[in-house]
Amino acid sequence: MTNEGLFSTGSGNQPQADSQPCHDDVIAAAKRLSGVAVRTPLMTSAALDSATGGRIFIKPECLQRTGSFKFRGAYNRLAAIPDDQRGGGVVAYSSGNHAQGVALAASLLGMPAVIIMPSDAPAMKVARTRAHGAEVIFYDRLTEDRAAIAVELAAVRKAVIVPPFDDPLVIAGQGTAGLEAVDDMAALGVTADLAIVCCGGGGLASGIAIGSGLPVYAVEPEGYDDVMRSLAAGQILPVENPGPTLCDALQTLACSPLTFSVLSSRGARGLMVTEVQVKHAMAFAFRELKLVVEPGGAVALAAALSGLVDLKGKTALVIVSGGNVDAAVFAACIA
Repeated sequence: MTNEGLFSTGSGNQPQADSQPCHDDVIAAAKRLSGVAVRTPLMTSAALDSATGGRIFIKPECLQRTGSFKFRGAYNRLAAIPDDQRGGGVVAYSSGNHAQGVALAASLLGMPAVIIMPSDAPAMKVARTRAHGAEVIFYDRLTEDRAAIAVELAAVRKAVIVPPFDDPLVIAGQGTAGLEAVDDMAALGVTADLAIVCCGGGGLASGIAIGSGLPVYAVEPEGYDDVMRSLAAGQILPVENPGPTLCDALQTLACSPLTFSVLSSRGARGLMVTEVQVKHAMAFAFRELKLVVEPGGAVALAAALSGLVDLKGKTALVIVSGGNVDAAVFAACIA
């Protein structure tokens, strides 16, 4: 993959499905992120191993800058923008985690940022996005098209659109979490059999598949199982009228041709967890791992704990993807 054609202003110039990032792109992203992103540790738990029958390594991206893996992809995307195209800044759309990642990355790189967020986004995520210096514009997720709003704003401001997952550089940045994990496991003399990954639009799952080389299980919340159904059907099947979910970070109605292409070409499988299973995983993470995990960040752990993947005798990497949760929601979930 090259940078050519990825950074035009105004239109956002979305990448096509045939511009899949490769392992070398993840290596390049790791170099950009070195000394900027947190190299989150691997965590183990005897209680988790006992509950699953396997050997489980947790990658806690809730400890990443801005509280989620999203900073990796955002910084990699923004750092690759040529200097002569940075003046208009960036436009992104997000319910919160990508918003914070882009806002901080833009601040670090001296670029203005405007983030389009749903009017029902968690208050903490809105506050943290603004705290990093970004302008926030709200939209109604039921009646308005956030991507269309982004295109209009980018045209007026001559800004670069930074999508949450439909971008090779964003995916490559997310893949650095998988690259780190397998390298750290190798240093321990361990090779994983598979990875279980939280999934909304598929950017993290795609990145982990590329960066780690492991078979990937992409986990979604109940009602937002478009990736699971799409992978099973061999074609993109969007979600229709899904209703509310605790997992605000994973309310994606459809994966993109790019993420679908990456995941399907690597034989990824999809899974779905219930809100009860998510709450159990959040409570387990708090009790046994001493981690604060948001609902959307807990779905991969929920799949492991619920036995949706047979982990007996296997070694698995489980990505805990974020920890940005309002205190009242967290307390209610783990009660």
